[in-house]
Amino acid sequence: MDDTESDRGEYGAGGELATAALERVTDPVVSVDDGTITYANAAAREGLDLPDDVGGSPASVLESWGTLEREITETAAGTDRIVELGDERYDARVHRGTDGATITFEPAGELPPLERDRWVKDRAINEAPVGVAITDPSMADNPLVYINEAFGEITGYDRETVVGKNCRFLQGPRTDPAAVDVMREAIADERPVTVELENYRQDGTRFWNEVTLAPVHDDHGEVTNFVGFQNDVTARKRAEIALQERTNELERLLERVEGLVQDVTGVVAGSTSRSTLEADVCERIAAESAYDGAWIGEHNPATNTLEVRASAGVAVEDVAMDADHPATRAIDGQAVRLGTVDGMEHAGFPLTHNDVEYGVLTVCAREENAVDEREEVVLSALARAVASGINARETSRILETDDVVVVECDVTDRAVAPVALSADAACTLEYNRSVHRLEGDTASLYTVTGASADELGAAASALDGVDVRPVVEREGREELLVELGTDEPGLVEWLSTRGAVTRSIRAVDGTARVRLELPQSANVRATVEALEKRHPGTDVVSFRQRERPDETRQEFAARLEADLTDRQLAALRRAYLGGYFEWPRPATGEELAQSMDISRPTFHEHLRTAEAKLCRALFEEPARDN
Repeated sequence: MDDTESDRGEYGAGGELATAALERVTDPVVSVDDGTITYANAAAREGLDLPDDVGGSPASVLESWGTLEREITETAAGTDRIVELGDERYDARVHRGTDGATITFEPAGELPPLERDRWVKDRAINEAPVGVAITDPSMADNPLVYINEAFGEITGYDRETVVGKNCRFLQGPRTDPAAVDVMREAIADERPVTVELENYRQDGTRFWNEVTLAPVHDDHGEVTNFVGFQNDVTARKRAEIALQERTNELERLLERVEGLVQDVTGVVAGSTSRSTLEADVCERIAAESAYDGAWIGEHNPATNTLEVRASAGVAVEDVAMDADHPATRAIDGQAVRLGTVDGMEHAGFPLTHNDVEYGVLTVCAREENAVDEREEVVLSALARAVASGINARETSRILETDDVVVVECDVTDRAVAPVALSADAACTLEYNRSVHRLEGDTASLYTVTGASADELGAAASALDGVDVRPVVEREGREELLVELGTDEPGLVEWLSTRGAVTRSIRAVDGTARVRLELPQSANVRATVEALEKRHPGTDVVSFRQRERPDETRQEFAARLEADLTDRQLAALRRAYLGGYFEWPRPATGEELAQSMDISRPTFHEHLRTAEAKLCRALFEEPARDN
């Protein structure tokens, strides 16, 4: 019931006087209560064509009722607002009471400037994209007296449900009490504040609410209301929380793996044997609190199993290669393979170096500590470091072991420079030794028969990345000593990184017979498979084992080379292979010096020093520095 109806019905003569006054008002006045027209003055009955007997539904007689009903709902009790109806005749002013509303229809377009400003502000507040709520601190518990449409959209509550209540209904179990206290203190101090807190919608779903509260003062500086602005910042807040969680996880990961990386790197650098290296790596990983254990296995072709070479923290047995196991799936692949075995997560990391497979490192952890993507990167790098360390141990054993495997194979891939040159220049190339150039790269010395320097140079110029430099050409013997270099690592250099020593290469008519040696305990199969993969068409001619003598010619040469500088060794090798010690000499000291890009006196100084060291090595005299 509105104020007009109260005056008429409850106060007798006073109500009649009010009615009489309204009847003389020239603007149409209509009162509604609970969806029913309770009063219409004469101007309304005449100007709006309303019936004399009021009491009907406003929707049936007022064309603009849809707009008016919405605006009445949005108007706080005890307040009024201007409503533009889009009507040529009238706009409206809505006065909202506790039980109903009175609507005064005013001529359209004739609102005073102040009224127009007020209407614009009301419309802006109601249609603002952020939630707006107004409370009245003069009433008990500082209840809401107004909310705009966005407030309802954000929270799911409508005006009828929340007006008259304190806004704490938005709080719930996960609302931070500290943030609520900050708002309560700001209200008590009558000052603005902004907080972020978790609130609850009407359907119970949580959302992050950025709330800004500010006091509203009257002309005397007294606080009459508080206005609150709600902004749903759930997406941003969740992104911030996720970022912080990832940051915390990364910090924990880095803290954990930093020591692991350092320790494993130290093991790789300091171990004296492959078995020690593998055992120490497993022990260090198993000591990490996040992991339960680790083991290293290697494929045994004879039994077709993945044999356990070292383990720590877990009891494991050899695994059949055809078993569905993370380690067997990882041994031939580049990607990390994850899987559950006996209730424990296993992550497999291939131990591969320069295309040679040395087995697989498997890390075991409970499901809650399973290896994640960031750890995969770290552990994959550790596996590569371990494989590099194993390769270094295997390579060094070729000079220490008494038992070696000699492998002979025919290579026909034209990517091998001697193969292509022997076919294109119709000649024979025989490998002598590898040398280090002054430019820092590595080249190989070959003796060439059947082709001149010009013919060989023409054939080399037609090949990409191949460089041939003549050293000595023996006219009478139709022999040519050349220095052969390639942009990519050559066959000899590539084999050396896999623990193999190249003993000889003889290339004829597009086929190179290569003889190499590997320690008997090395993974000969993996090296040969890598060679066949790199150079398709490679045919293995023979495998044989032999025991090395107490000191081989190669070991004697290695002992001598260790006592020579690079320049001394280069001068001695060029002098010998160039026929400098023969008579008559096919090459002069000047020519050999030019092949090394040094002066003739410097060449002879290096040569004489090398000859002296050779004599000392031969006659077992103590080596002296020169």
